[in-house]
Amino acid sequence: MEGSISKQFLRLFLIVLIINKVISSSSATRPIAASKTSTDFIKTSCSSTTYPTLCFSSLASQASLIQTSPKLLVHAALNVTLSTAKTTSAMMVQLSKSSGMKTREVGAMQDCLEELSDSVDELRKSIAEMCQINSSNYKLTISDIQTWVSAALTDETTCSDGFDGKTKNGKVVRERILNISHLTSNALALINRYASLHA
Repeated sequence: MEGSISKQFLRLFLIVLIINKVISSSSATRPIAASKTSTDFIKTSCSSTTYPTLCFSSLASQASLIQTSPKLLVHAALNVTLSTAKTTSAMMVQLSKSSGMKTREVGAMQDCLEELSDSVDELRKSIAEMCQINSSNYKLTISDIQTWVSAALTDETTCSDGFDGKTKNGKVVRERILNISHLTSNALALINRYASLHA
């Protein structure tokens, strides 16, 4: 099952890359126009999110892949969020092994890692479902994706609540988790916007 999902996801991005290659080889001026159009599309889409500046800065580098596709925009937002969550989780594992952490911090870190693990799993499921979405299963699939991303956001909020931010480690972790929750919030807003196009 995972193999077929990965193949479909890979096919989708290969198609986008081929289209980009055709566009870039057809004219010397068109890629610049396409890039500006894509960037404008991302900026406009991000304006509907809670954290528009973060939204745009996290997705602008992928403008050539996203083009003006709401579906690819959601894919990119979910992938950026998943990547950030995984990186933060790895950082927290290393931090939890360091000496000098208070007992309360160690407990909060372990709880947070569990919450973050759940969040990563929910984001992965959402990305897999985005690869499967089509006109026949659209309503059910988009509803599942909204549910999973909402659950991921709840897990991240619970995680950040465990750190008061008064200690150095607590402050670092809290800032990282808040960044993930803001990215997740933005991804959810873009998913809701995508869903409204098909309502």
